Amino acid sequence: MPNRGARAGRLSAVPGLRPSGQAEHRVWSAVPRMDRPSLPAANEVPGVRLARAILVTVLCGYLVVELLNVVTPPLPAHGTTVVVGCTAVVLLFILQLLNSSPGAGRWPMRRRVAMLFAQAVVTYLPLLVVNVLWAGMSGFLAGSILLLVPGRIRWALFAAVAASMLAVALGFGVGLASVAYFVISPINLGLVVFGLTRLGDVIRYVHATRGELAQMAIANERMRFARDVHDLLGYSLSAITLKVELTRRLVTSNPGRARDEIAEVLDIARQALADVRLVASGYRNISLTKEASAVASLLSAAGIAAHVDISCGPLEEKVDTVLATVLREAVTNTLRHSTVRTCWIEACQVGDTIRLQVINDGVSRPEPSDRHGGGLDNLSVRLQAVGGRLTAGVRADGWFDLVAEAPFRPLGGLAERASGAVSGKRRDAVTGPLRKEA
Repeated sequence: MPNRGARAGRLSAVPGLRPSGQAEHRVWSAVPRMDRPSLPAANEVPGVRLARAILVTVLCGYLVVELLNVVTPPLPAHGTTVVVGCTAVVLLFILQLLNSSPGAGRWPMRRRVAMLFAQAVVTYLPLLVVNVLWAGMSGFLAGSILLLVPGRIRWALFAAVAASMLAVALGFGVGLASVAYFVISPINLGLVVFGLTRLGDVIRYVHATRGELAQMAIANERMRFARDVHDLLGYSLSAITLKVELTRRLVTSNPGRARDEIAEVLDIARQALADVRLVASGYRNISLTKEASAVASLLSAAGIAAHVDISCGPLEEKVDTVLATVLREAVTNTLRHSTVRTCWIEACQVGDTIRLQVINDGVSRPEPSDRHGGGLDNLSVRLQAVGGRLTAGVRADGWFDLVAEAPFRPLGGLAERASGAVSGKRRDAVTGPLRKEA
């Protein structure tokens, strides 16, 4: 909260007690930095080996079919055709395995160009010997282009490979049906090679993202716990400190009042323990009306003139809890300033918005804006989670003004809770100072 200019406030008298915003900042600093995790090795992720096995099986199937085309009619059964065809099939299989390997995407561009050039040679030269039946093997080259060439140019090169097969088919004078086959077959084969190779990468990305989401969930839970502890214990410790200081002054002069204050300290301590247990369980519900009642008593005990008016009616649970938390943090920071003498608190419904305003005097200087992870940041996060917003700052007249706005959500058929307007003075007495323009 911005009311932290006077560090010689009431809590400074307690040994070892530091501002809760700093404590939370230390908790947040312990959260690991959420950098994008590097992809795990292919052999470390279940499913990658299966994807790789499927790819190799498909490649073997295509190449076996081409071997059968080479060694069986209608191709001429002479040795040159068989030797060139079989050699080209083996070389093409090896090159495709390399180009489809998990590390191929990290090759330097020079190596990628060399591999694609070698595969282009093995793809086009056998056409002179094996004839047009070799045209279907150009799909491996098309798939490698999609894998190794970055940017949009790869699709242009992919289309160029298909167009070259159209030219080859027309050059050999085959029929229209055969032309369509020799153009469509490389396109399909290229997409199959590209898709099956990328399947392993997708599996690795999924596992890497799962680990990243797990780390983010842990970090978010740590920050939630830090925010809750900060907002809960900061208020409770401040209240206990003030009550104990008051009791120490009253123990000799007014023992009866001192006993009453000790009883209130016990109640606050028990409530703090219950709140901590709720934080640990991940569920917490606070009532704005009840908090306002406790705040009025606490501010009066601290010698601060409290003018409280809560007249917004029953609220939806999440909004009620967030606004009560805002009120706690605002009062906690008010108590840290020995110069604060007056505090005005008002909550009302304005249209479809619930508006909570807390203003107080005794601000010595504006709060520096380079701190992060403190009370205002916590409250902003909480309000954003329910669709609200927080504004705070020092007005021209020297009063600190905090306004929290949250959407009004009707409770439907739920029974109304007691709103009990807690007021040091009625609304007409509060309106003046609260509405004063900066």
